[in-house]
Amino acid sequence: MMRRMILLCLAVTGMMVLAACSIGGGGVDECTESGALFQDDFSGEKECGWALYNRGGAVVEIVDGVMRMSTSQPGQIWWTNPGQSFDDVIISTDARQVSGPNDNAYGTICRYQNEENFYVFLISGDGYYTIGKYTSDSPSITYLTENGEYQYSDVINQGNATNQIRTSCIGQELSLAVNGITLTTVTDPTFVIGDVGLAVSTLEPGTAVVEFTDFRVVAP
Repeated sequence: MMRRMILLCLAVTGMMVLAACSIGGGGVDECTESGALFQDDFSGEKECGWALYNRGGAVVEIVDGVMRMSTSQPGQIWWTNPGQSFDDVIISTDARQVSGPNDNAYGTICRYQNEENFYVFLISGDGYYTIGKYTSDSPSITYLTENGEYQYSDVINQGNATNQIRTSCIGQELSLAVNGITLTTVTDPTFVIGDVGLAVSTLEPGTAVVEFTDFRVVAP
């Protein structure tokens, strides 16, 4: 069983690095094609406003047709947002763990208010999952899944493998599905609108590298 407490960047490294985690620009019309509220195939042919950076042991870059995110700082979560704002959404993406410890966490974000207030949907390279919430009154994540902990599922492809992640934020209902199977649905009233995003963390020494493709946001 893994230890499961991911801190905000602020709790570990200070405000300067925190800013790198959270800065995002506005997307443009070319990122709302094919009936989606927002989408990016990370081909590099369009600018959708993602925050890209290399700082504090984390790298976020769009290269070779993927959003590649890596971190070597155990216990920190790093993320990127495109600078959008939505209420009810369904988010889908394919995530591939490329290398690094399996004791990691990666996934999507919805209803991002700022660096201290948002929901995050995470899976790990050793088969665990959770839906979490960051709030400004706590320096660490609050898990909304059963018993306030990560849960295990053999639906998640472990190790250096690809998982299809589908998350929904509809009203107070938050849901996480992996590879076509719904793993958990929880309710929480805290946030009703905000940005979307991608996140990655490692929970033990080593550099976790995850690549995301086909990021898509649609209305329910």
